[in-house]
Amino acid sequence: MTRVAFLGPPGTFTEEALLTQPDLAAAELVALRTMPDVLTATTAGDVDYGFVAMENAIDGTVNESLDSLVFEQDDLLIQREVVIGVHLNLLAPPGTSLADVRQVVSFPKAVAQCRLFLASQLPEAEVVAANSTAEAVRQVGEGHEPGTAAVGTALAAKLYGLDVLAGDIEDHPDNATRFVLVSRGHIPAPTGHDKTSIVCFQRSDHPGSLHAILGQFSARAINLTKLESRPTKKGLGDYCFIIDLEGHVADEVIADCLRDLHAQLAGVKFLGSYPAAGEHGAAIRRDADAAWRAADEWVTTLRERVGR
Repeated sequence: MTRVAFLGPPGTFTEEALLTQPDLAAAELVALRTMPDVLTATTAGDVDYGFVAMENAIDGTVNESLDSLVFEQDDLLIQREVVIGVHLNLLAPPGTSLADVRQVVSFPKAVAQCRLFLASQLPEAEVVAANSTAEAVRQVGEGHEPGTAAVGTALAAKLYGLDVLAGDIEDHPDNATRFVLVSRGHIPAPTGHDKTSIVCFQRSDHPGSLHAILGQFSARAINLTKLESRPTKKGLGDYCFIIDLEGHVADEVIADCLRDLHAQLAGVKFLGSYPAAGEHGAAIRRDADAAWRAADEWVTTLRERVGR
């Protein structure tokens, strides 16, 4: 049976996102302690897939996942991306009121996403970090400490026997998190609505180095959906660039661009070409497939006339 690792314990946002994918929900789910643990287990072959958070609309990149994927794992490729809305809840043991809360436990990113609520409703509460929102909820559910609450999912509240003191406490109602599914070696076939993720390493820091990289994309009218610099861990001022772009390595224009970048730079790490998420993704893929078939029939007709 297919095994999929995710950030545990059960009840995390990661699990909620994973369960939106029917094929993954039917697999054996393996909860691990940290996101690097998920990626390491996937690289080692202990599981078939790893599922981790990569980016949040409010707090940006999840560096723990990105750095592990870029600098520690050599054989993992992104298979798909999943984007879900983030809804945070203040959870506490039955019988607890908001006025009773003296301590709030949660994953730091989750706490950061509900600063306004905590500042206005619980300004004196001590904030304690946990490895995940679900770990925080489990601690509160099993600890029975008076006056302690957690920020987490409604799913976790049900799993660990807590009540929802306040729902949807996130500062921004349109908050969303992007997750990726990774595995060893395999590149999904192009769908017509794809993304490619790469890491560009410079030979040296010099004027115009980033401009030269971006010029490869602009010259080919390739749209970038994300551009971020990250320290290479080799010294101050030594940065690489993580780039998400529209298209698939099987597309000739993308392949040509990657070829030039590889020749120009100290290194290019390929993180994957995969189906892009989005509300209209399925329709875009259907339209692209129909357009390709029509174009293929047109070219076939022309080629049949060669030499006649």
